[in-house]
Amino acid sequence: MFGIFGKKKHNLLASGILSGATDIHSHLVPGVDDGSPNLTSTLEMLSYMEELGYKELWLTPHSMEDLHNTAEKLQQAFQTVTENYKGPLKLNLSSEYMMDSGFLPKLQSGDILPLGKSGNYLLVETSYMYGPENLNHILEEVFNKGYQPIIAHPERYMYMEWEDYEALKEKGYKFQLNLNSLSGYYGQRPFDISDDLLFNGMYDFVGSDLHHLEHYANAIKHIKLESKLIDALAQLIENNKTI
Repeated sequence: MFGIFGKKKHNLLASGILSGATDIHSHLVPGVDDGSPNLTSTLEMLSYMEELGYKELWLTPHSMEDLHNTAEKLQQAFQTVTENYKGPLKLNLSSEYMMDSGFLPKLQSGDILPLGKSGNYLLVETSYMYGPENLNHILEEVFNKGYQPIIAHPERYMYMEWEDYEALKEKGYKFQLNLNSLSGYYGQRPFDISDDLLFNGMYDFVGSDLHHLEHYANAIKHIKLESKLIDALAQLIENNKTI
């Protein structure tokens, strides 16, 4: 079902829809994952997000088996950011959880940093190449623990087909678009799928998934979308504010 849509396109940044936005997915906590390596880099990226017009950010470092990121460790690293950042952005801490073999024990023990002001969302991901065999069971466990799963960047999962997206949406799970998927930053297939999912109203939220400044900033300034997709993206940005 992955289609190609024509019509006149408009520059994303020039559209102004990021003014006052909330970002729900970023890797700006320094030294805890493959995102920001140090505080200096973090502060530079926070300044960049200010320039784009953002007002609030959720910092969501990876939690996965091989990183050993506990909630306490991430909270301590996040405190370093808040003690040194003097800008206007409102900063919040959550995490992006890899649904690997270590995830369910972490979920059951309560070693979790939920997303959202009410703490009722959880940002989750899988490997790009292969999903866990028990994906549906894991998502059900997240839901049974009182969290609404938000599946990060589904357009990047090479193993998913259109019927997989439809099945997940039918179960009520939320999708989060990576903004720079719309630039081709992650390759042609994620670009095509993100375009189609957005066009068909399959996304619920949007995130930057910002790891490193230079390549991200260069890519995002080239995003051009037809009016319908600009409008759809603007709605996702409004949805982010409700988290």
